[in-house]
Amino acid sequence: MRKILYTAFASSAALALAACGTSEDASVEAEAESVEEIAEEAVEPVEEAPVADAAADTNVSEASTDTSAVVAQEADDAGDAAEATARDVAAERQRAGENAAKKEGNRLIDKGVDAAKKELGN
Repeated sequence: MRKILYTAFASSAALALAACGTSEDASVEAEAESVEEIAEEAVEPVEEAPVADAAADTNVSEASTDTSAVVAQEADDAGDAAEATARDVAAERQRAGENAAKKEGNRLIDKGVDAAKKELGN
């Protein structure tokens, strides 16, 4: 069964690739002259001089200082948020511990009361 599936998959893949081709005559091979012309156009020297961008920000040092200040402020804000979250988690853990201690205490009291009732009942 797997061999049939593999064969069907390979056949469909081959047909899909064949469908992606062009309808040009495949018997004509690429000629050196036509390929060389395209390659020469791609590597022609550029005769135009570079032009400065008028809209570009030329004051790089101020921009980097401003960015550093923004990053430092964001880091401080993130640190403050992390500290607040840590305090909240610690408070929640303390409340959970207190609740667990109360439940355990109540369970022990109930156990003691049950044992006393059992003793008095006998």
